[in-house]
Amino acid sequence: MHKRSSGFTLIELMIALVIASTLIAIAIPSYISQVRTSRRTEAKTALVDLAGREERFYNTNNTYSSTPSDLGYGAVAATFPMTVGSGYYQVNVTFTAAVGAVPATYTITAVPIGTQLKDTACTFFQLTNTGVQTSTPNTTACWQ
Repeated sequence: MHKRSSGFTLIELMIALVIASTLIAIAIPSYISQVRTSRRTEAKTALVDLAGREERFYNTNNTYSSTPSDLGYGAVAATFPMTVGSGYYQVNVTFTAAVGAVPATYTITAVPIGTQLKDTACTFFQLTNTGVQTSTPNTTACWQ
């Protein structure tokens, strides 16, 4: 009687390795893409929060603020641009002063920094005092 040895053959091991490599090659880029997409939410949330704070400040002081500390962010010496969320976006606010009958306006912009720069699907987000939401390259898909 022949005694059959137990274990894996080299071919079985190589097939398992190929299958595992293929799954990893598909899963890792998909995971990274989902992580970048979730970081966009931080940027959009920061823009909406900052716009709400600007509007509250305007209602009280009849002007928009150019310092984050006036809006309840950080230390007294804090200035724009400031990093928000987990540090993947930097937010800046640009203002235009009221001139005659033309009211003051602001535009809040979130620009990716660090590894988020590799997110080419939505490179930056903007929100104006009138509520207009834009982004590059596709406003509709990025703000959803």
